[in-house]
Amino acid sequence: MAEEAILKTMNIIEKTKHFLKEVYVELKRVSWLSRKDAFKYTMIVLAVTIIVAAFLGGLDYFFTELLKRFIVK
Repeated sequence: MAEEAILKTMNIIEKTKHFLKEVYVELKRVSWLSRKDAFKYTMIVLAVTIIVAAFLGGLDYFFTELLKRFIVK
């Protein structure tokens, strides 16, 4: 409650400074991944994305050919 009363009396610049200080404090508490782990997980995401894109592209091609042969004739 006390912090709300203080925030109400602050102007926009003071509020922004206060917010950025709180962000800095929270970011110090974060448990960050190591560079190796971040790279590994990024590669996994990219691989899964490429596999799913290829699968959906294959389905799109299959159904397009199916439509060409049976409906468009």
